[in-house]
Amino acid sequence: MNRIDQRFASLRARNRKALIPFITAGDPSIEATVPVMHALVAAGVDAIELGVPFSDPMADGPTIQRSSERALARGVGTTQVLAMVRAFRATDADTPVVLMGYLNPVVIRGIERYAHEAAQAGVDGVLLVDLPPEEAGDIRAAFNAQGIALIALAAPTTSRTRLDRFAREAQGYLYYVSFAGVTGASRLDIDAVHGRVTALRAASAVPVVVGFGVRDGATAKALASCADGVVVGSALVDAIAGAVDARDAASRAVAFLAPLRAALEV
Repeated sequence: MNRIDQRFASLRARNRKALIPFITAGDPSIEATVPVMHALVAAGVDAIELGVPFSDPMADGPTIQRSSERALARGVGTTQVLAMVRAFRATDADTPVVLMGYLNPVVIRGIERYAHEAAQAGVDGVLLVDLPPEEAGDIRAAFNAQGIALIALAAPTTSRTRLDRFAREAQGYLYYVSFAGVTGASRLDIDAVHGRVTALRAASAVPVVVGFGVRDGATAKALASCADGVVVGSALVDAIAGAVDARDAASRAVAFLAPLRAALEV
């Protein structure tokens, strides 16, 4: 049982919902990333999704695209991201960390090498947006051999056959995209999400969290009512984007997340 499984088991025992923030590694600065991660934990998050900057983030909207571009301009790649995780682990051995990104950097580095180095750094899960489940076997095996969960992503457009497969094969948690589109958009149909997530939870052996469109406490609470937790990305990335230094970025992150954490406790 890795840190993701342990954390969700603890949440279930306490009847609590998971709050999972996404930030892009290296934005608003390289120096701010680890302090922001620690600030997120202090704000009461249950796991952290750390975005690996990529030149063609097809699933991301303008906010995360721009954050990725800024991080790439600072020279942030897989090596730097893993160094940030190692630095975070120096004083936090408990909070799950999931790398969220795309397949290309994994293949370029080498699947076995990527898995080994990620595990050594303290990564608990990897979510690869553009990895089809039909082609995930070798990568899943390499990650699992290192104790890393391969997180699956499901969407409203995912077929019934694929949803059944995700439910069988999902590890860590299953990330349900609340609408067909890119991150940061705002066209939530809460009732439709509830129906899909309720059915998915009934079939899935792992927790189901909902992301895309979570912008404030109200949407977090509405979506968490049918899920095991929520992921907030674009709105948080936008909130810390203009920070002048690491302390300012950490302060902005805490201020943004406080009402979401409070909403999930009600």
